[in-house]
Amino acid sequence: MGGEPIVRMAELEIDPNQLETYRALLAEEIEASVALEDGVLSLNAVAIKDRPHHIRILEVYANRQAYEAHLQTDHFLKYKNETAGMVVSLALIDVEPLMMRGKP
Repeated sequence: MGGEPIVRMAELEIDPNQLETYRALLAEEIEASVALEDGVLSLNAVAIKDRPHHIRILEVYANRQAYEAHLQTDHFLKYKNETAGMVVSLALIDVEPLMMRGKP
């Protein structure tokens, strides 16, 4: 896959009354995306301490085509549809990686 990697930060606020259901759907979507899509390089979700309904997801895709393909997958569409009423706010921020390393 050619092209520049796409790195995004998703900032979400989730309805606290639906947080556990949201977290289960998010975990299912992340597991499927990483396992099934070669172009999804990593998806990492964290919650803000003392505000567990504020979620941040760092998304890394091989390129624009991988990102666009991800948005059309059954597992992503299921996640978007089933969590639509749980998400109070969502901001998608394109970021430029300064230094990203990990161990296999």
